Formats: sequence, C-alpha cells, structure tokens
Amino acid sequence: MQEASLNIQLKTLPTSPGVYQYYDKDDKLLYVGKAKNLKKRVASYFTKNHDNYKTKVLVKKIHSIKHIVVETETDALLLENNLIKKHQPRFNVMLKDDKTYPWICIKKERFPRVFPTRNLIKDGSEYYGPYTNFKTVNTLLDLIKGLYQLRTCNYDLSQEKIDNGKYKVCLEYHLGNCKGACEGLQDEKEYNENLNAIRQIVKGNFKDSLTRFKKQMTDHASKMEFEDAQRIKEKIEVLEKYQAKSTVINPKISNVDVFSIISDESYGYVNFFQISYGSIIRSHTTEIKKKLEETDKELLELAIIELRQRFGSTSKEIYVPFEVEVGEGLKITVPQLGDKKKIVDLSLRNAKYFRQERFKQIKIIDPDRHVKRLMAQMKKDLRLPEEPRHIECFDNSNIQGTNPVAACVVFKNGKPSKKEYRKFNIKTVEGPNDFASMEEVVYRRYKRLLDEEQPLPQLVIVDGGKGQLSSGLKALDALDLRGKITIIGIAKRLEEIYYPGDSIPLYLDKKSESLKVIQHLRNEAHRFGITFHRQKRSKSALDTELDSIPGIGEKTVVELLKHFRSVKRISKATIDELAQVIGHSKATKVFNYYLSKKDQL
Repeated sequence: MQEASLNIQLKTLPTSPGVYQYYDKDDKLLYVGKAKNLKKRVASYFTKNHDNYKTKVLVKKIHSIKHIVVETETDALLLENNLIKKHQPRFNVMLKDDKTYPWICIKKERFPRVFPTRNLIKDGSEYYGPYTNFKTVNTLLDLIKGLYQLRTCNYDLSQEKIDNGKYKVCLEYHLGNCKGACEGLQDEKEYNENLNAIRQIVKGNFKDSLTRFKKQMTDHASKMEFEDAQRIKEKIEVLEKYQAKSTVINPKISNVDVFSIISDESYGYVNFFQISYGSIIRSHTTEIKKKLEETDKELLELAIIELRQRFGSTSKEIYVPFEVEVGEGLKITVPQLGDKKKIVDLSLRNAKYFRQERFKQIKIIDPDRHVKRLMAQMKKDLRLPEEPRHIECFDNSNIQGTNPVAACVVFKNGKPSKKEYRKFNIKTVEGPNDFASMEEVVYRRYKRLLDEEQPLPQLVIVDGGKGQLSSGLKALDALDLRGKITIIGIAKRLEEIYYPGDSIPLYLDKKSESLKVIQHLRNEAHRFGITFHRQKRSKSALDTELDSIPGIGEKTVVELLKHFRSVKRISKATIDELAQVIGHSKATKVFNYYLSKKDQL
C-alpha cells in the first residue's frame, strides 16, 4: 500500500521550484529539502542505490510526501531554512547556534549613547553586528572612544531638563572623555556629526573620519593652536594604525561576502568573511553535521542563506570557491587569481584551522567521536569495504643480505598496539630477496592467526611497491584469504599507494589524516624492524668473535665485556689483565686465540 501511494505521489509532483517534506507512518516530519525541479529531485531518492546508510534508513521510513511550490529557487531556499528551524526534522542538517552574539547599539535618544549589548530591543535604536565575539566589539569601541567624546550616562537629556540645570557634569567630563552635554556644553549638531562618523567606522569606512580630522588639524595649525593640532594628529595616527591592521585585501573590494567550505565524512566547516572598504569586518566559522549524503555544494548553499540571514548581510556579491545556486539578485564570483582569489584562499585557510582545532578538542573531550570520524575517513579515502579498526604493516630489514629479519606492527583504532608487535627471522630465503621474504612473513603471520583463531585485520600494508604487494598477495592466496583482508602497498618515493590488480597508484592528499596514519604505520614498522636487525647484527658480531673460542662460555663472555666494554679492548689486553677478570686458565685461551689471529694477518 505504501509503495502504491508513494508511486502516485511521485508521478503527480510538479516540475516547479519548491520545498518537499517527507513524513513517516506516524505523520512525523523526517526531512525537508528544496529543489529547482521538485519531481526530478524527489524521484532521485527512490531510483538511486544509496551507499550512505542514513539515506537508506530515511527512504525506508518515508510514508508520505508533501510539497510547497514557490516562484523562484531563492524563495525555496528561504522557505526550507524556515521550516528546518521551526520543525527541526531528524534527518536534516541543522545550522543551529545557541550563542547570542554581541551588537553595537546607537541608542534612540537625544545625544545617543554608543554601547555593546546582546539584547536587541525594537525601540528604534540602531544595531550594528552581530559580531562573533566581544573582543572585536570592545576593540572597536575603544577606538571610537579614543576618537570621539561621547556621553556614557543614562540621563534623559531633554532640552527642558538641561535648561533647568537638572544635571551636573561628572568625572568623565573632567577626564576629557565627554564634553558635558548634560549642562548644555556640547552642541547637538556637533554630537550628531560625530555619530555619523562612528557609523561609517563601524561599517569599515575610515575615509570620512580621516578627511574630517585632517581638516580639523589644518584649521588648528593655521590658527596657531598647535596643542589642539597635535591632539588631532594623534587621533589620525590611531585611526590609520587601526585601518592598516584591519585592511588585509585590496581597498577597492567592498561590500562583499566570502564563503568557503572544507568537509570530511561526517561534518562540513563553513567560513564566512564580511568585507567592507578593503577590511574584513567579520569572520565566522560554523560546523555542520551531515545527516545524509550532502555534497559540499549543498552544504555551502544552505550555510550561505543561513549566515547571511543571521548576520543581516545586504551584500549584492559573494565570492565562493565553486559555483553555487543561491537565488536571483546575487552576483556569484568564483575568483581564479589576484586579490579576490587570495581572500577566498584565506577564508578556506580559516575553515581548515577551525577544523584542526575542533579535532584537537574532540580528541580530548570525545576520543570515541574522533576515532569514528578517522575510521570513516580512512574507509572513504582508501576505498575499503569496512572501517580499518585493525591494521597491520610489514617491513623487511637486511643489509647486504646479512641477518634478514622482518617486522609486523599493529594499529588498533588508528593508534599503535605495541604489545601486539611481532618480529620475524627469515627462515626459508637465502640471500637478499625482499619479495620472497615478504611472502614468507605474511604467510607465517596469518597462518598463525588462523590456527589460533585470532581476529584478522581489516587492512594489511606492505612497505614497498608492486613487487612487495604481489608477494604479500601470494601469501594471502595460499591461505585463501584474498577478499577477506584488504592488502595495499606504499612506495617510499612519492607515497604512492598500490592496490592488487591496479597498475595506477592512488595518491592521497599530503595533509590528509589517512596518509598520516599510513605513514605512521610504515615508519613504526621500519623503526621496529631496524631495531631488531641491529640487535641481531650485534649478537652475530659477538658470536663470531668470543663465543667461537674453545673453552669460553657465555658467562665468561659477559664478564669480559662488563670489564673491558668492547671486543676490541679484549683483543688488545695482556694475559695478566685478562687473568684478573676470568682466571689464568681461561685468560690463556683468549690471549692465544687473538695472538693466533695476529700471526695469520
């Protein structure tokens, strides 16, 4: 019954722009989406094979579909955003933020005050913002207070009360921070001119204030009022210094919004810059949890609408890293070079830094979430059938064919499990043959795990290119494990990753976490293998020198090495020096052994 009902609904959907809503059998809203073509978009949910588990779950739960047709795609975007906020459907991306952002308020009153606030009161006052933190607000207000003398008291400065002498000037007047409007010592017209200049500074336009101050400085200087001229000059320097600090791009770029996105398997991170008169006057980065198979394009489009609404942006142009569809009346620019490209790159860098900081925080606060995200990312990057919770990496170590050994390191949930590391002496291979050695150790390792009924890894990595990979694959074939374990090879030179039966290697992003985990595995296997090789080489060197002397046992060798510290010193010691450590009889044997070696030379 459900299928027939849905089929009829799908066939009768319009091809117009609009918003669609999915409901379950209990008439509970599951998902809200927007579309340029409702019929085409909704049908795609039921005609495609979805890899994403959450999408499959959503489609199974859909019992009925409702839709709202609108005039344009812009209307669809806005309506989608409002419906998501109102109903908060289970399967929708939520661009929610519990923070109340600070604003700069110019109060609607005579001689208006300028102050920070988190509460917007609809009383006709002007509000500029919101800003992403109070530090930015306070820096801006400190600049304004240093440039203009404004009142901070909350008196009702009506003309009648001022004329009646109701108020007296306070400490702020004596400190030079206020001109005493409460006693009628400041002209209202002059005060309002200052406010107009402050409005421009808050918007990022410093030009008007600089022009005004320079004129005032010249006027004072022409009247020989050098102290006043110097005071104005200091204000100009403060304003220019602040402007230089805030201007990071071409001053010609004005009234533009910049958006960029970086994402992983579970989250998207969108950065937003608001630019005015060549200055970044706002930067905000938000984290978006993916619910279905949202692409970067879909996430960015949703974020652009949400963030522009939230921060009250009226910019007519936006810069983005790729084409987006956010409705009519907005110019979309995808910069390719120059200052515009630099600002998009800067936005992307901010998104990346935010993502890294979140990872670091998550590692501390919620390590399970970090592991899940890392495993999901590795599964995607390495094209694996399942998450590689258990990874093993093999490395061969031999120098000119001597003392060939191999090492196997084990990582669980992306971290070393050192108690499970294993060393291998090569038994069946004569001479330096890396390929045969790799085949032997991979076979021995998984033969033992199978015999002991131990869990097998999801991923095996061999240090080397196609040759070593083929050898490892032969061993898995011999154990009938092909297809049950994924095996890959990593070549050292360019970090190429090879897959069985594929001559073209995979190259991962050099900064990707998946590659970093693989490099960590490979380096750890190399370190562990080299350490074992050195130990064996050292033991071999001792065996050939001291243990080969007839009548000299292991305890005697240890005593000699403890005293003389090296085989070389033992070989040069006199018979009396040796006798003091191991007795005259054994000392004679050691002395005569090295004496005969000298004679042979």
